[in-house]
Amino acid sequence: MDLTIIIFLLVYVAMGVGHLPGLRLDRTGTAIVGAMILLVAGRITPAAAWNAIDYRSIGLLFGLMVVSAAFSVAGFYDWVAQRVGAMAVGPKALLAVMIAVAAGMAALLNKDVVAVAMAPVFCSICLNRKLNPLPYLLAFCFAANFGSCLTLIGSPQSMIVAETLHLSFVGFSRAAALPALVGLPVIWIVLVWCYRGNWQLASLPAAAQARAPAAPADAFNRGETIKAGLVTFAVVAAFTLTELPHMLIALAGASVLLISRRFASRNMLHHVDGDLLLLLIGLFIVNAAMTATGLPAHLLEWMRGYGVDLHDPLSMLAIMAVISNVIGNNPAVMLVNPFLGGASQPEALGAAIALGTGLSSSAVIFGSLVGIIVAEECERRGIPFSFREFARSGLPTSIVALGVAAAWIYLISH
Repeated sequence: MDLTIIIFLLVYVAMGVGHLPGLRLDRTGTAIVGAMILLVAGRITPAAAWNAIDYRSIGLLFGLMVVSAAFSVAGFYDWVAQRVGAMAVGPKALLAVMIAVAAGMAALLNKDVVAVAMAPVFCSICLNRKLNPLPYLLAFCFAANFGSCLTLIGSPQSMIVAETLHLSFVGFSRAAALPALVGLPVIWIVLVWCYRGNWQLASLPAAAQARAPAAPADAFNRGETIKAGLVTFAVVAAFTLTELPHMLIALAGASVLLISRRFASRNMLHHVDGDLLLLLIGLFIVNAAMTATGLPAHLLEWMRGYGVDLHDPLSMLAIMAVISNVIGNNPAVMLVNPFLGGASQPEALGAAIALGTGLSSSAVIFGSLVGIIVAEECERRGIPFSFREFARSGLPTSIVALGVAAAWIYLISH
Protein backbone atom coordinates (compact mmCIF):
# COMPACT_ATOMS: atom_id res chain seq x y z
CA MET A 1 0.00 0.00 0.00
CA ASP A 2 1.24 3.50 -0.82
CA LEU A 3 2.86 5.40 2.10
CA THR A 4 0.52 8.35 1.60
CA ILE A 5 -2.55 6.15 1.98
CA ILE A 6 -1.09 4.47 5.08
CA ILE A 7 -0.33 7.83 6.73
CA PHE A 8 -3.75 9.17 5.79
CA LEU A 9 -5.53 6.17 7.33
CA LEU A 10 -3.45 6.29 10.51
CA VAL A 11 -4.13 9.99 10.93
CA TYR A 12 -7.89 9.53 10.66
CA VAL A 13 -7.81 6.49 12.95
CA ALA A 14 -6.30 8.85 15.52
CA MET A 15 -9.01 11.41 14.76
CA GLY A 16 -11.66 8.82 15.62
CA VAL A 17 -10.01 7.13 18.61
CA GLY A 18 -8.47 10.29 20.07
CA HIS A 19 -4.91 9.04 19.81
CA LEU A 20 -2.75 6.73 17.73
CA PRO A 21 -3.17 3.24 19.28
CA GLY A 22 -0.04 2.04 21.03
CA LEU A 23 1.58 5.48 21.08
CA ARG A 24 1.17 8.65 23.12
CA LEU A 25 0.29 10.71 20.07
CA ASP A 26 -2.98 12.60 20.36
CA ARG A 27 -4.98 13.94 17.43
CA THR A 28 -2.85 17.04 16.96
CA GLY A 29 0.42 15.16 17.33
CA THR A 30 -0.63 12.52 14.83
CA ALA A 31 -1.71 15.09 12.24
CA ILE A 32 1.54 17.05 12.53
CA VAL A 33 3.76 13.94 12.52
CA GLY A 34 1.86 12.58 9.52
CA ALA A 35 2.36 15.83 7.63
CA MET A 36 6.08 15.87 8.46
CA ILE A 37 6.58 12.26 7.35
CA LEU A 38 4.89 13.00 4.03
CA LEU A 39 7.14 16.02 3.57
CA VAL A 40 10.34 14.16 4.44
CA ALA A 41 9.35 11.20 2.24
CA GLY A 42 8.78 13.51 -0.71
CA ARG A 43 5.08 12.63 -1.03
CA ILE A 44 4.31 16.35 -1.01
CA THR A 45 6.71 19.19 -1.72
CA PRO A 46 7.26 21.99 0.80
CA ALA A 47 5.74 24.47 -1.65
CA ALA A 48 2.66 22.28 -2.14
CA ALA A 49 2.33 21.83 1.63
CA TRP A 50 2.39 25.59 2.22
CA ASN A 51 -0.13 26.13 -0.56
CA ALA A 52 -2.39 23.45 0.92
CA ILE A 53 -2.79 25.38 4.17
CA ASP A 54 -5.84 27.64 3.90
CA TYR A 55 -4.39 30.73 5.56
CA ARG A 56 -7.79 32.44 5.39
CA SER A 57 -9.40 29.85 7.64
CA ILE A 58 -6.42 29.75 10.01
CA GLY A 59 -6.26 33.55 10.22
CA LEU A 60 -10.00 33.89 10.74
CA LEU A 61 -10.02 31.26 13.46
CA PHE A 62 -6.99 32.76 15.23
CA GLY A 63 -8.46 36.27 15.18
CA LEU A 64 -11.79 35.12 16.59
CA MET A 65 -10.02 33.04 19.25
CA VAL A 66 -8.31 36.22 20.44
CA VAL A 67 -11.68 38.00 20.54
CA SER A 68 -13.07 35.16 22.68
CA ALA A 69 -9.94 35.26 24.86
CA ALA A 70 -10.58 38.94 25.62
CA PHE A 71 -13.90 38.02 27.23
CA SER A 72 -12.24 35.22 29.17
CA VAL A 73 -9.45 37.30 30.73
CA ALA A 74 -12.02 40.01 31.53
CA GLY A 75 -13.93 37.45 33.62
CA PHE A 76 -17.04 37.80 31.48
CA TYR A 77 -17.80 34.08 31.10
CA ASP A 78 -17.62 33.47 34.85
CA TRP A 79 -19.72 36.58 35.52
CA VAL A 80 -22.46 35.43 33.12
CA ALA A 81 -22.49 31.93 34.57
CA GLN A 82 -22.75 33.28 38.12
CA ARG A 83 -25.57 35.67 37.18
CA VAL A 84 -27.54 32.89 35.46
CA GLY A 85 -27.00 30.53 38.39
CA ALA A 86 -28.16 33.13 40.90
CA MET A 87 -31.51 33.71 39.17
CA ALA A 88 -34.49 33.11 41.48
CA VAL A 89 -36.38 30.87 39.05
CA GLY A 90 -37.58 27.29 39.06
CA PRO A 91 -35.58 24.37 37.62
CA LYS A 92 -37.36 24.34 34.26
CA ALA A 93 -37.09 28.09 33.78
CA LEU A 94 -33.39 27.95 34.70
CA LEU A 95 -32.95 25.24 32.08
CA ALA A 96 -34.53 27.49 29.43
CA VAL A 97 -32.31 30.43 30.42
CA MET A 98 -29.20 28.27 30.25
CA ILE A 99 -30.14 27.04 26.76
CA ALA A 100 -30.66 30.60 25.51
CA VAL A 101 -27.41 31.88 27.04
CA ALA A 102 -25.30 28.97 25.76
CA ALA A 103 -26.71 29.23 22.24
CA GLY A 104 -26.32 33.00 22.06
CA MET A 105 -22.74 33.00 23.30
CA ALA A 106 -21.74 30.11 21.05
CA ALA A 107 -23.15 31.92 18.03
CA LEU A 108 -20.90 34.94 18.51
CA LEU A 109 -17.89 33.40 20.29
CA ASN A 110 -15.96 30.16 19.95
CA LYS A 111 -18.21 27.44 21.38
CA ASP A 112 -15.24 25.44 22.70
CA VAL A 113 -13.82 28.46 24.57
CA VAL A 114 -17.26 29.13 26.04
CA ALA A 115 -17.52 25.50 27.18
CA VAL A 116 -14.08 25.46 28.80
CA ALA A 117 -14.81 28.70 30.68
CA MET A 118 -18.42 28.15 31.73
CA ALA A 119 -19.00 24.40 32.24
CA PRO A 120 -17.07 24.21 35.56
CA VAL A 121 -18.89 27.28 36.92
CA PHE A 122 -22.32 25.97 35.93
CA CYS A 123 -21.46 22.64 37.52
CA SER A 124 -20.48 24.29 40.82
CA ILE A 125 -23.64 26.41 40.80
CA CYS A 126 -25.88 23.36 40.33
CA LEU A 127 -24.18 21.48 43.14
CA ASN A 128 -24.36 24.49 45.47
CA ARG A 129 -28.10 24.84 44.77
CA LYS A 130 -28.58 21.08 45.33
CA LEU A 131 -29.76 20.73 41.72
CA ASN A 132 -29.09 17.66 39.62
CA PRO A 133 -26.36 19.03 37.33
CA LEU A 134 -26.93 16.53 34.49
CA PRO A 135 -29.91 18.17 32.72
CA TYR A 136 -28.27 21.60 32.97
CA LEU A 137 -24.88 20.51 31.70
CA LEU A 138 -26.50 18.53 28.91
CA ALA A 139 -28.61 21.58 28.01
CA PHE A 140 -25.45 23.71 27.96
CA CYS A 141 -23.67 21.17 25.75
CA PHE A 142 -26.52 20.69 23.28
CA ALA A 143 -27.35 24.40 23.07
CA ALA A 144 -23.71 25.38 22.49
CA ASN A 145 -23.49 22.93 19.59
CA PHE A 146 -26.81 24.04 18.12
CA GLY A 147 -26.11 27.73 18.66
CA SER A 148 -22.76 27.46 16.90
CA CYS A 149 -24.71 26.81 13.68
CA LEU A 150 -26.42 30.20 13.83
CA THR A 151 -23.43 32.09 12.41
CA LEU A 152 -20.29 31.28 10.48
CA ILE A 153 -18.17 32.34 13.47
CA GLY A 154 -19.84 29.92 15.89
CA SER A 155 -17.46 27.01 15.33
CA PRO A 156 -14.19 26.23 13.55
CA GLN A 157 -15.91 23.90 11.08
CA SER A 158 -18.37 26.62 10.05
CA MET A 159 -15.50 29.07 9.52
CA ILE A 160 -13.62 26.57 7.34
CA VAL A 161 -16.68 25.79 5.23
CA ALA A 162 -17.61 29.46 4.86
CA GLU A 163 -14.11 30.37 3.68
CA THR A 164 -13.94 27.43 1.25
CA LEU A 165 -17.36 28.16 -0.27
CA HIS A 166 -16.92 31.97 -0.07
CA LEU A 167 -20.09 32.43 1.96
CA SER A 168 -21.09 35.79 3.38
CA PHE A 169 -22.03 36.20 7.03
CA VAL A 170 -25.66 36.94 6.17
CA GLY A 171 -25.83 34.22 3.51
CA PHE A 172 -24.59 31.56 5.91
CA SER A 173 -27.03 32.51 8.67
CA ARG A 174 -29.90 32.78 6.21
CA ALA A 175 -29.29 29.17 5.16
CA ALA A 176 -28.38 27.58 8.50
CA ALA A 177 -29.98 29.53 11.35
CA LEU A 178 -33.63 28.42 11.24
CA PRO A 179 -33.12 24.67 11.95
CA ALA A 180 -30.67 25.54 14.75
CA LEU A 181 -33.21 27.92 16.33
CA VAL A 182 -36.01 25.33 16.05
CA GLY A 183 -33.70 22.84 17.75
CA LEU A 184 -33.37 24.94 20.92
CA PRO A 185 -36.92 24.36 22.24
CA VAL A 186 -36.51 20.71 21.25
CA ILE A 187 -33.58 20.51 23.67
CA TRP A 188 -35.75 21.92 26.47
CA ILE A 189 -38.69 19.61 25.75
CA VAL A 190 -36.57 16.45 25.61
CA LEU A 191 -34.62 17.25 28.79
CA VAL A 192 -37.76 18.22 30.74
CA TRP A 193 -39.29 14.89 29.74
CA CYS A 194 -36.18 12.81 30.48
CA TYR A 195 -35.52 14.41 33.89
CA ARG A 196 -39.11 14.91 35.08
CA GLY A 197 -39.17 14.48 38.84
CA ASN A 198 -35.38 14.30 38.96
CA TRP A 199 -34.33 17.93 39.32
CA GLN A 200 -32.97 17.85 42.87
CA LEU A 201 -29.96 16.09 44.39
CA ALA A 202 -30.63 13.95 47.46
CA SER A 203 -26.94 14.27 48.43
CA LEU A 204 -23.73 15.61 46.93
CA PRO A 205 -21.34 13.13 45.27
CA ALA A 206 -18.37 12.34 47.53
CA ALA A 207 -15.92 13.85 45.03
CA ALA A 208 -17.97 17.05 44.89
CA GLN A 209 -17.98 17.31 48.69
CA ALA A 210 -14.19 16.99 48.77
CA ARG A 211 -13.72 19.56 46.06
CA ALA A 212 -13.94 23.24 46.94
CA PRO A 213 -16.41 25.30 44.90
CA ALA A 214 -14.75 26.65 41.78
CA ALA A 215 -13.79 30.30 42.07
CA PRO A 216 -13.79 32.54 39.02
CA ALA A 217 -10.47 32.20 37.23
CA ASP A 218 -10.48 35.89 36.34
CA ALA A 219 -12.07 38.77 38.25
CA PHE A 220 -14.78 40.53 36.28
CA ASN A 221 -13.52 43.72 34.64
CA ARG A 222 -16.35 45.87 33.33
CA GLY A 223 -14.15 48.18 31.26
CA GLU A 224 -12.35 45.40 29.41
CA THR A 225 -15.63 43.56 28.86
CA ILE A 226 -17.16 46.66 27.30
CA LYS A 227 -14.08 47.03 25.10
CA ALA A 228 -14.32 43.39 23.98
CA GLY A 229 -18.04 43.81 23.36
CA LEU A 230 -17.55 46.88 21.20
CA VAL A 231 -14.85 45.15 19.16
CA THR A 232 -17.07 42.09 18.73
CA PHE A 233 -19.94 44.30 17.58
CA ALA A 234 -17.63 46.03 15.10
CA VAL A 235 -16.35 42.69 13.79
CA VAL A 236 -19.86 41.30 13.27
CA ALA A 237 -20.98 44.57 11.68
CA ALA A 238 -18.02 44.47 9.29
CA PHE A 239 -18.80 40.84 8.44
CA THR A 240 -22.39 41.81 7.69
CA LEU A 241 -22.06 45.19 5.99
CA THR A 242 -18.78 45.06 4.10
CA GLU A 243 -17.10 42.90 1.49
CA LEU A 244 -13.77 42.88 3.32
CA PRO A 245 -12.15 39.44 3.73
CA HIS A 246 -13.34 37.77 6.92
CA MET A 247 -9.78 36.97 7.96
CA LEU A 248 -8.69 40.61 7.83
CA ILE A 249 -11.71 41.74 9.86
CA ALA A 250 -11.02 39.14 12.56
CA LEU A 251 -7.31 39.97 12.69
CA ALA A 252 -8.07 43.69 12.96
CA GLY A 253 -10.32 43.02 15.94
CA ALA A 254 -7.69 40.79 17.53
CA SER A 255 -5.05 43.48 17.08
CA VAL A 256 -7.14 46.07 18.90
CA LEU A 257 -7.81 43.73 21.82
CA LEU A 258 -4.21 42.61 22.19
CA ILE A 259 -3.17 46.23 22.74
CA SER A 260 -4.03 46.71 26.38
CA ARG A 261 -2.57 48.51 29.39
CA ARG A 262 -4.28 46.16 31.84
CA PHE A 263 -3.76 42.64 30.44
CA ALA A 264 -0.51 41.20 29.11
CA SER A 265 -0.80 39.85 25.59
CA ARG A 266 0.58 36.48 26.73
CA ASN A 267 -2.40 36.09 29.09
CA MET A 268 -4.80 36.50 26.18
CA LEU A 269 -2.79 34.31 23.82
CA HIS A 270 -2.78 31.62 26.53
CA HIS A 271 -6.50 31.16 25.79
CA VAL A 272 -5.90 30.65 22.05
CA ASP A 273 -6.24 26.96 21.17
CA GLY A 274 -2.89 26.44 19.46
CA ASP A 275 -3.46 22.67 19.35
CA LEU A 276 -6.53 23.15 17.17
CA LEU A 277 -4.67 25.45 14.79
CA LEU A 278 -1.82 22.92 14.47
CA LEU A 279 -4.33 20.10 13.99
CA LEU A 280 -5.95 21.93 11.08
CA ILE A 281 -2.57 22.75 9.52
CA GLY A 282 -1.53 19.10 9.70
CA LEU A 283 -4.83 17.93 8.19
CA PHE A 284 -4.59 20.46 5.35
CA ILE A 285 -1.22 18.95 4.37
CA VAL A 286 -2.21 15.29 4.84
CA ASN A 287 -5.42 15.78 2.85
CA ALA A 288 -3.55 17.56 0.04
CA ALA A 289 -1.07 14.70 -0.23
CA MET A 290 -3.92 12.20 -0.34
CA THR A 291 -5.77 14.20 -2.99
CA ALA A 292 -2.64 14.21 -5.16
CA THR A 293 -2.72 10.39 -5.33
CA GLY A 294 -5.94 10.57 -7.37
CA LEU A 295 -7.61 7.96 -5.16
CA PRO A 296 -10.21 10.35 -3.67
CA ALA A 297 -11.34 11.39 -7.17
CA HIS A 298 -11.88 7.74 -8.13
CA LEU A 299 -13.72 7.12 -4.87
CA LEU A 300 -16.03 10.08 -5.49
CA GLU A 301 -16.88 8.79 -8.95
CA TRP A 302 -17.68 5.40 -7.45
CA MET A 303 -19.90 7.02 -4.80
CA ARG A 304 -21.79 9.04 -7.42
CA GLY A 305 -22.72 5.76 -9.05
CA TYR A 306 -24.63 4.92 -5.87
CA GLY A 307 -26.30 8.33 -5.64
CA VAL A 308 -23.91 9.92 -3.13
CA ASP A 309 -22.77 13.35 -4.28
CA LEU A 310 -20.71 15.67 -2.05
CA HIS A 311 -22.22 18.65 -3.86
CA ASP A 312 -25.75 17.56 -3.01
CA PRO A 313 -26.81 19.34 0.23
CA LEU A 314 -29.07 16.53 1.49
CA SER A 315 -26.43 13.88 0.86
CA MET A 316 -23.85 16.04 2.63
CA LEU A 317 -26.14 16.57 5.64
CA ALA A 318 -26.39 12.79 6.10
CA ILE A 319 -22.68 12.19 5.47
CA MET A 320 -21.57 14.82 7.98
CA ALA A 321 -24.04 13.65 10.61
CA VAL A 322 -22.44 10.21 10.48
CA ILE A 323 -18.71 10.81 10.04
CA SER A 324 -18.52 13.75 12.46
CA ASN A 325 -19.58 11.35 15.22
CA VAL A 326 -16.85 8.93 14.16
CA ILE A 327 -13.82 11.17 13.70
CA GLY A 328 -15.00 14.49 15.17
CA ASN A 329 -16.47 17.73 13.80
CA ASN A 330 -13.33 19.45 12.57
CA PRO A 331 -11.64 16.36 11.04
CA ALA A 332 -14.92 15.51 9.27
CA VAL A 333 -15.06 18.93 7.65
CA MET A 334 -11.37 18.76 6.77
CA LEU A 335 -11.94 15.37 5.14
CA VAL A 336 -14.51 16.70 2.64
CA ASN A 337 -13.10 20.21 2.34
CA PRO A 338 -10.88 19.52 -0.74
CA PHE A 339 -13.93 18.44 -2.75
CA LEU A 340 -16.29 21.36 -2.09
CA GLY A 341 -15.12 23.67 -4.87
CA GLY A 342 -17.48 24.36 -7.74
CA ALA A 343 -20.69 23.68 -5.79
CA SER A 344 -23.78 24.95 -7.57
CA GLN A 345 -25.60 25.70 -4.29
CA PRO A 346 -22.88 26.90 -1.93
CA GLU A 347 -25.16 28.36 0.76
CA ALA A 348 -27.31 25.23 1.02
CA LEU A 349 -24.20 23.03 0.96
CA GLY A 350 -22.48 25.10 3.65
CA ALA A 351 -25.60 24.99 5.80
CA ALA A 352 -25.84 21.22 5.35
CA ILE A 353 -22.26 20.73 6.52
CA ALA A 354 -22.64 23.06 9.53
CA LEU A 355 -25.98 21.57 10.56
CA GLY A 356 -24.84 18.00 9.94
CA THR A 357 -21.88 18.43 12.28
CA GLY A 358 -23.53 20.72 14.84
CA LEU A 359 -26.93 19.09 15.27
CA SER A 360 -25.57 15.54 15.33
CA SER A 361 -23.08 16.43 18.08
CA SER A 362 -25.69 15.70 20.74
CA ALA A 363 -25.96 12.03 19.80
CA VAL A 364 -22.76 10.81 21.47
CA ILE A 365 -20.38 12.28 24.05
CA PHE A 366 -17.40 12.45 21.72
CA GLY A 367 -19.42 13.98 18.89
CA SER A 368 -17.93 17.35 19.76
CA LEU A 369 -15.25 18.85 21.97
CA VAL A 370 -17.99 20.49 24.05
CA GLY A 371 -19.36 17.06 24.99
CA ILE A 372 -15.89 15.87 25.98
CA ILE A 373 -15.33 19.00 28.09
CA VAL A 374 -18.61 18.49 29.96
CA ALA A 375 -17.94 14.76 30.45
CA GLU A 376 -14.47 15.42 31.89
CA GLU A 377 -15.84 18.05 34.28
CA CYS A 378 -18.46 15.58 35.52
CA GLU A 379 -15.77 12.93 36.01
CA ARG A 380 -13.69 15.33 38.11
CA ARG A 381 -16.74 16.08 40.27
CA GLY A 382 -17.72 12.43 40.73
CA ILE A 383 -20.99 12.96 38.86
CA PRO A 384 -22.23 9.82 37.01
CA PHE A 385 -22.18 10.73 33.33
CA SER A 386 -22.17 7.69 31.09
CA PHE A 387 -22.38 7.27 27.33
CA ARG A 388 -25.89 5.94 27.84
CA GLU A 389 -26.93 8.92 30.00
CA PHE A 390 -25.73 11.33 27.33
CA ALA A 391 -27.43 9.46 24.47
CA ARG A 392 -30.72 9.03 26.37
CA SER A 393 -31.58 12.68 25.79
CA GLY A 394 -29.01 13.59 23.16
CA LEU A 395 -29.96 11.00 20.55
CA PRO A 396 -33.66 11.96 20.28
CA THR A 397 -32.69 15.63 20.33
CA SER A 398 -30.30 15.13 17.42
CA ILE A 399 -32.73 12.99 15.46
CA VAL A 400 -35.55 15.55 15.69
CA ALA A 401 -33.22 18.47 14.92
CA LEU A 402 -31.66 16.68 11.94
CA GLY A 403 -35.15 15.86 10.65
CA VAL A 404 -36.02 19.56 10.74
CA ALA A 405 -32.70 20.38 9.07
CA ALA A 406 -33.31 17.83 6.30
CA ALA A 407 -36.73 19.33 5.52
CA TRP A 408 -35.24 22.84 5.50
CA ILE A 409 -32.27 21.89 3.31
CA TYR A 410 -34.63 20.20 0.86
CA LEU A 411 -36.79 23.34 0.77
CA ILE A 412 -33.94 25.78 0.08
CA SER A 413 -32.15 23.55 -2.42
CA HIS A 414 -35.15 22.74 -4.63
